[in-house]
Amino acid sequence: MKELPAQAPPRFEIRVLPDLEEAARAAALELAATASDAFSDRGIFRLALSGGSTPRVLFDTLARPPFSRRIDWRKARVFFVDERCVPPSNERSNYRLAKEHLLDPLGVPERNVFRMRGEEEPRLAARDYDRVLRTEFGRGVPRFDLVLLGIGADGHTASLFPRTRALDEKRKWAAANYLPLQKEWRLTLTFPVLNAARRVIFLVAGAEKASVVSALLTKNPGYRKLPASRVRPTRGSLVWIIDESAAAQL
Repeated sequence: MKELPAQAPPRFEIRVLPDLEEAARAAALELAATASDAFSDRGIFRLALSGGSTPRVLFDTLARPPFSRRIDWRKARVFFVDERCVPPSNERSNYRLAKEHLLDPLGVPERNVFRMRGEEEPRLAARDYDRVLRTEFGRGVPRFDLVLLGIGADGHTASLFPRTRALDEKRKWAAANYLPLQKEWRLTLTFPVLNAARRVIFLVAGAEKASVVSALLTKNPGYRKLPASRVRPTRGSLVWIIDESAAAQL
């Protein structure tokens, strides 16, 4: 019987940078290295992006030299971690943010971008995105080369908020998730997909995140109730890149 090579244990790393700009640069370096590995190993780079003010700084960093020249975006396939249920032209749209700050400046071909259709009925839009993932990745749980995540002060990540139904979704790769406090629907990838990724980056900045960062990384009592604690890649790496403000309580 042929002996299979031993798999390296999943990598876990915490990196603290002085400010958001330096954290974004560190995340850009990590993303570029991941893309290089993916192109070398498989000839394609698949990543899933989050939205928000922190990723915007990362997008702007990636869209400028020297990073704009480090990744062959013609071979990249861009997906989204989550989306608000708004049209793509809406200022709250994660797709619009990525389009304006990353995709258009870099000239990423539209055929390589797979957005969540927030303008559609949420459950139909989630079903459509689930189908897109199954078509793109084939059998088995989709395995992204990189997933970019953030966290909220309540411990949510993607659009997986505390005490919402999608937290326990096991079969669907994308779900429509109703948020009672916000009184709105969101579209989101589910934990099986997040945890199948080859590399996950949490990019976190700001003093308002310090308490939840401390709870998650020092495993304070009750931390398992925070949705972000469920992100544990089974065969990949998990890298926390945080600025000093967010790390203040570590």
